[in-house]
Amino acid sequence: MNDLGRILVYAGMGLLAIGGLVLLLPRLGVQLGRLPGDIRYQSGQFTCLIPIATSILLSIILTIGLNLLARFFNR
Repeated sequence: MNDLGRILVYAGMGLLAIGGLVLLLPRLGVQLGRLPGDIRYQSGQFTCLIPIATSILLSIILTIGLNLLARFFNR
């Protein structure tokens, strides 16, 4: 039961960090989905957004974060 509690505490801290980043990024001028490299096509009432740069950025951040978690829990 101690392991479950520890996992829930770490998951909560991770969600808190992600929420803080989501709130701070627009203040820094970074809007996810509007980064250079994201493709946006707009014609009349039709809009198509292909967030290539945003996907790459999130992939890098998640890879680093999950690798750090894996190293932390493998001790």
